[in-house]
Amino acid sequence: MQGAVTQLCYIRAYEMHKLEDFMSTTTIRLPDELKMRVAAAAKRGGTTAHSFILEAIAEKAESVERRADFDAVAEQRYAGIVASGKTIAWDDMRGYLEKRMAGEPAKRPTARKLAR
Repeated sequence: MQGAVTQLCYIRAYEMHKLEDFMSTTTIRLPDELKMRVAAAAKRGGTTAHSFILEAIAEKAESVERRADFDAVAEQRYAGIVASGKTIAWDDMRGYLEKRMAGEPAKRPTARKLAR
């Protein structure tokens, strides 16, 4: 069994080494204060500063991507409003949503032409 575990660890280390062959290196310069904050936060989180920085970059990239997706959906919906000229008044929609949240039967409001 021990030989199998050792072999598995060796294979994993080899795979990770191979993965690193395909990863580029980027250097960032951090002000000393930020570097200390990152090190302290990483230590509190039980990780390394390197892993902490990678996770922070991944989270920021995901946030920006989600925002871009949100903006794209908003643009599509606005284009639909412009094309049809129809909307639902907020008071009507709010009442509908409040009834649904309360578990009451609610008739979905009808879209109407924008008043000009």
